[in-house]
Amino acid sequence: MEPGEGVVLTVVSDQPEAEIVCGLLQTNGIDCAYRDTEAIDSPLEDFTAAGPREILVREEDLEAARELIATIG
Repeated sequence: MEPGEGVVLTVVSDQPEAEIVCGLLQTNGIDCAYRDTEAIDSPLEDFTAAGPREILVREEDLEAARELIATIG
């Protein structure tokens, strides 16, 4: 899945958290990606893991993904 595809499942605080959430989703058979939010506005944004990230899933997986992340919240 590419970062331009899918619908926003949730927003997490930074890249390491996005990698953990995507890992959990993928382990459970849900394809996902993450991307920067508009909150990052820095010339270094491509070189840093700081700032919020949107977690994206396919629309047909949205409900299952919500249920899964609710169990860890």
